[in-house]
Amino acid sequence: MSDMTDTTDKAAFGAAFIPMRELGELVRTRQASPVDLAEGFLDRLERIGPRYNAVVATTRERALREARASEARVMRGEYRGPLDGLPYGAKDLLATADAPATWGAAPFQEQRFDYDAGAVRKLGAAGAVLAAKLAMVELAGGMGYRQPNASFTGPARTPWGKDAWAGGSSSGSGAAVAAGLTPFAIGSETWGSILSPANNCGVSGLRPTYGRVSRHGAMALSWTLDKLGPLCLTADDCGLALEAMAGLDPDDPATADMAFQYDATPPEPGRRFRIGVVRDIDDGAQDDVKRNFRAALRTLESVADVEEIVFPDMPYEAITRTILNAESASAFDDFIEGGRASELTAPEDRHPYARTLIPAQDYIRALRLRRKVAAVADDLMQPYDALAAPSRATTATPIDQDFRGVVSGGGRDLMGAVGNAAGLPSIGVPSGFSDEGLPTGVQFMGRAYDENRILAVARAYQSMTDWHTRRPPGV
Repeated sequence: MSDMTDTTDKAAFGAAFIPMRELGELVRTRQASPVDLAEGFLDRLERIGPRYNAVVATTRERALREARASEARVMRGEYRGPLDGLPYGAKDLLATADAPATWGAAPFQEQRFDYDAGAVRKLGAAGAVLAAKLAMVELAGGMGYRQPNASFTGPARTPWGKDAWAGGSSSGSGAAVAAGLTPFAIGSETWGSILSPANNCGVSGLRPTYGRVSRHGAMALSWTLDKLGPLCLTADDCGLALEAMAGLDPDDPATADMAFQYDATPPEPGRRFRIGVVRDIDDGAQDDVKRNFRAALRTLESVADVEEIVFPDMPYEAITRTILNAESASAFDDFIEGGRASELTAPEDRHPYARTLIPAQDYIRALRLRRKVAAVADDLMQPYDALAAPSRATTATPIDQDFRGVVSGGGRDLMGAVGNAAGLPSIGVPSGFSDEGLPTGVQFMGRAYDENRILAVARAYQSMTDWHTRRPPGV
C-alpha cells in the first residue's frame, strides 16, 4: 500500500473515466496514488483489453517503476504537472525500450528497439506512465487494406458495438480510451487514422499540425504526411497531452522550432467564434451522421457565427493519395521487394506492387500542387477559427465488412485530403449517436499551428453537450 491517501475505489478502478485534468488534480493533492492508478489501469488493460483486440502488450514492470517514481516526486512536492502519474498507451508503431514494436504486422511480432520514441520520451519527462502498447492496423494501412481484419491481433472493436470496428489505423488507441483502459493514448494519422477511431469509439482525437510532434522512433509510412497526436476523453485532455508531447526534437528534422503552450482559458468575453462549413460537406454521409452534424451546428450557433464556404475545384484527394502511395512504397521498398508482404494478415495487403509503379513525375506534380492546396486552404480559412465537418461520413462499420466505398458518393473526404496534404490540425469530438447506438463525431480544423483555437471551439461545444460523458455499456 502506498503512503498516499487510500482512495482505491475512486482513484484506481473508478478512475477509468475521470478526465485527465481532474485525475491529475487528485494526484497533485495526494488523493490518488500513481501506483494505485497504474495497478488499476493495468488490471483493466489485461482483463478487458482482449475483449476489443485493443492491446498488444502491457508494460507492467515499467509502468510500476514509473508510477513509484511519480509517487515519490509528489510526496517530495516535486509534482511535474497534470500528466504526472497518469498511465497511457502508445500505438504500437512507436519504439519503446520495454516492449516489442510490432507495427501491427505478423512479420514484425518480435521486433524490438533499445530506445524510446521522441514522443514517449517527452511524455516520460512530464511524468506520464507508459502502461501498454496498443493495437493497430498492420503497417498503419500502408499496403492498402480494405477491411478491419488487417492486423495480426485481430480486428479492433469499438466498445460501443460488439461487432463494430474501432476504426483505423489507431484502432487500439481509440478502443482503449473509450473502454477506460487508459486515460489517454498516442495515435498517428497519415490520413484519417486519429479522427476515424475517435469517431467510431466516441472519444476526442487531436491531429496536430505537421511537425508539431516528433516522429523519431515512429514507423514511417509517409514522411511528409505522418503526424502523432493524442486520443482522450475530452478536448481539454487533448490539449494537456499535446503540450507534453509537442516541441522541437533534434532527432526529427521535420519538427518545428515552435513551443506549444496549451491555453485553456475561455475566449475574451463577448467574442463569438467564426466557423466555416464547406458547402455540401456532408453530401453522401449516412443519415444519422448528417442529422447529428447539423444539430452540432445549431448548438454552436449560440456561441459562433456559422458561414458556408466553397473550396475551388482541385483534385485534392488525388494529390494526397499520390503522395501517400508513392512515399509508402518507398518506405517499405525492401519489405515489398523481399516478398515479405505475403506474410501479412489481410489478403489485399499481400499484393502492394501497384503503388511501386507510380511515376516520379506524378509524385513531383503532386508535391507542387500540394503547395497550391496549402495556399488555398490558408487563404480560405484566414477569417475563421475553424472549419467544421463530420469527423467521418459513417458510423463504425461491421468488423466483417469491406469499409471502402460504404458511403454514397465514393466516400469523399475533402477535409481529410486538404487537412493532411497541408499539414493542418483538426480535433474530432463526439456529436451524438446513430439509431443503432453507434457514435458520430464532428471535427474542427484550423490553420497551421492554431491548435489552441480549434481546442477552444471544441471545448465550447463540449461545454454545451454531454456526448463526451456517455460511456459504453458493460465496461
